[in-house]
Amino acid sequence: MMMNLVPTVVGVSLADAAAYKKFPSGATANVAVGISRLGGSAAFIGKVGNDEFGYLLSDILKQNGVDNSGLLFDAHARTALAFYALKRGGEPEFMLYRNPSADVLLHPEEIDVNLIKKATIFHYGSVSLIKEPCRSAHLAAMNVAKVSGCILSYAPNLALPLWPSAEACRQGIMSIWNYADIIKLSVDEIRILTEGDDPYDDKVIMKKLHHYNLKLLLVTEGARGCRYYTKDFKGWVAGFEVEAVDPTGAGDSFVGGLLSIVATHNHIYKDEKRLREALDFANACGAVTVTRRGAIPSLPTKDAVLRIMFSYSSS
Repeated sequence: MMMNLVPTVVGVSLADAAAYKKFPSGATANVAVGISRLGGSAAFIGKVGNDEFGYLLSDILKQNGVDNSGLLFDAHARTALAFYALKRGGEPEFMLYRNPSADVLLHPEEIDVNLIKKATIFHYGSVSLIKEPCRSAHLAAMNVAKVSGCILSYAPNLALPLWPSAEACRQGIMSIWNYADIIKLSVDEIRILTEGDDPYDDKVIMKKLHHYNLKLLLVTEGARGCRYYTKDFKGWVAGFEVEAVDPTGAGDSFVGGLLSIVATHNHIYKDEKRLREALDFANACGAVTVTRRGAIPSLPTKDAVLRIMFSYSSS
């Protein structure tokens, strides 16, 4: 987890901002909170600094019903900070402080394996693969999850500025690709991972990104909705058009919405009708999230998701 500092005024650069507002952040934490808000059960494993921001992030997890017993405090490094702005025209701007931050210093032996063994789904990203010892901790946790029979869910949330190079990013993300049961990507991530191939070409998706053990591959397309690929079928589910304020966390909200259903219907990838219903729900989760600023504050309850779905079905 990290703390995002965002200009209080939309459409200005980081340098031009007169003031900033803090927002809790972190893709996997967003997913955990998203699942909990929707009525599911979630836990988080990670590390923050033994500082005020670290305590605040831990409290936010607890306040949102997420088991935070796997979140550790490091006495020697600070909680990660990220300055983030959407400049005029919607261009994102990042400035990160993590050299190293506490999240990078999670060691394999610090992981609470019992939390993983109790889980139905183990969800992860790729930022934890960038540096040691966190990379080794990530791989160890993933191995425990696989052996324990968890569904492995992977949303790389590709953060190019954090990696040494684009090639290191591709290699790092793809190094654990074949372990996942479910993978979620955005159109932009496909362009980077395939080195510029057409992200809308099904042949590219199946040849370069689908693997033999993969049960479900998802491609999100913002307001347009999402595509899905399994061994037996593929298709597209339309999204919801809303007045977007901030896209931060929309993909994580989508994942949380889907996984909240997969947890109780773990063979959903074999039932196309049920899968399409779940993806419609996930699309609605993402749509609600973009109508407010900040990821965690914008993650919806089940009632909020059903309201937007009902408004579309009745219009």
